[in-house]
Amino acid sequence: MLIGAVPPVMVKSEANPGGLPIEVFDSFRAALVANRAQFYVDVPTGPFYGFNRDGAKVSQGAIDNWWRQGMMGGAKAHYDCIKAFSETDFTEDLKAIDVPVLVMHGEDDQIVPIADSAHLAIKLLRNGTLKTYAGLPHGMCTTHPDVVNPDLLAFIQA
Repeated sequence: MLIGAVPPVMVKSEANPGGLPIEVFDSFRAALVANRAQFYVDVPTGPFYGFNRDGAKVSQGAIDNWWRQGMMGGAKAHYDCIKAFSETDFTEDLKAIDVPVLVMHGEDDQIVPIADSAHLAIKLLRNGTLKTYAGLPHGMCTTHPDVVNPDLLAFIQA
């Protein structure tokens, strides 16, 4: 299963003209360096869980838990992770997978835009199934487990 996953590659390049500009990821790195604790408040408060959308039901517990998990990791690892998730090209890896793969993605994912990830990844998988969720954010497993979990279970049972 790939849930809100970054493959095939996030950053814009000649090979990936629809990707996000490197400046997006540079701004993540700059925010992390400037104030790591605030970065781990700002991301879940806004785009990660879609709490910046009108009508969103904000969960302070989810925000606090995201912050707690983030602060438990190392600053250097977090910095390097931004490069890894944005610039690693998983195209050949996706092509090599020969088992069934469920690709699940929120259509309102502000962290990993669906057009730059799931819609491309599904074309590279030999035996992939794409399941999208209207209006759901990147953190949909936390915000909408009642919607996502039955699909996970159905895939596993199949």
